[in-house]
Amino acid sequence: LNVPVTVTGVGSLACIFFTPNPVQNYTDAKKSNTTVFAKYFLHMLDKGFYFAPSQFEAIFFSAAHKKTDIDAVVSEAKAFWNQK
Repeated sequence: LNVPVTVTGVGSLACIFFTPNPVQNYTDAKKSNTTVFAKYFLHMLDKGFYFAPSQFEAIFFSAAHKKTDIDAVVSEAKAFWNQK
């Protein structure tokens, strides 16, 4: 979608940063657009997806998440960016 987002992670943990730049440390992370993250968080919450309310917290994936679950999150994330 060509949106200013960087995803970092290790194993089943991930973090979404609303910045087009690589995030390798806290200083990089602080440059993220927390205003857009807050709008994204509220949009996803309204659609039934509960993410951590802070951009500086991790997302946890597990074997309990089915492909349909992941597809639904991706679809709604696309909807968020397409409304902008």
